[in-house]
Amino acid sequence: MESLKRTPDMQTFTPVPAKIVSKTDITDKETIFSMELPEGMSLHHKPMQFVMVSIFGLGEAPISITSTPSEGNTFDLCVRRVGMLTEWMHAMSPGDRVGVRGPFGNGAILENIPGRDLLFVAGGLGLAPLRSLINQTVEHRDFAGKVTILYGCKNPEEQLFLDDLARWKDDPSIEFHQTVDVADESWKGNVGVITTLFDRIKINPRTTTPVICGPPIMYKFVIMKLLAMGIPERRIYMSLERRMRCGLGRCGHCQINGVYVCQEGPVFTYADAKKFKEAL
Repeated sequence: MESLKRTPDMQTFTPVPAKIVSKTDITDKETIFSMELPEGMSLHHKPMQFVMVSIFGLGEAPISITSTPSEGNTFDLCVRRVGMLTEWMHAMSPGDRVGVRGPFGNGAILENIPGRDLLFVAGGLGLAPLRSLINQTVEHRDFAGKVTILYGCKNPEEQLFLDDLARWKDDPSIEFHQTVDVADESWKGNVGVITTLFDRIKINPRTTTPVICGPPIMYKFVIMKLLAMGIPERRIYMSLERRMRCGLGRCGHCQINGVYVCQEGPVFTYADAKKFKEAL
């Protein structure tokens, strides 16, 4: 077997110490961590990939990369406080270090969408991995045709990336719609589940590629809407939420019917994902 050589832009098996450059609380549960790899190392990630973040003595957790691809040694992670490792990470300070392996995931979606109209559908924390692809599309506007963004969350307090939301809303080249399940007195926008936003948009099913990321319950109803619009199953992309433990396709924890989500996903077409009985 050919030996796998370690290169400056590959951190596959052994965690690399990444320094927390800054941290920004964006909700009471989510924080953006700006991370810096050792000098001379680059992540070289693709949109919608993830890394395995580790803290010695606590273990590892998969975290989506939310920043656009960069040739430099910095990148951003959006971390929700949901368990011991993420709780500990939220208590850390700039200058502290965590272990990072990756990036993992196929990132193959980029090969199939240049020049097409893009429909992004994000629910809750699903906006974190989608943010990377959205902002890359915005930065390189000739990458795609018409860009439409639909974003939904439970309530106004759970909105993520407020600066990005404001920028997308004001961008004349983007059609942006947002909703919350439950409004408060400050909310002036749409109220209802994310599928209520579909009545506000007009898309060409022959030229549009949807990309979906959000809680599993959202997929069923969003996909029903997309299929009713005439978009083929093979052109609907979705990111499957699985608990990845190794990122290498070795432990089998993310396996679905012989497919390792950490390696062959997490982004799949609906045509492929519907074959996995456990996926949807």
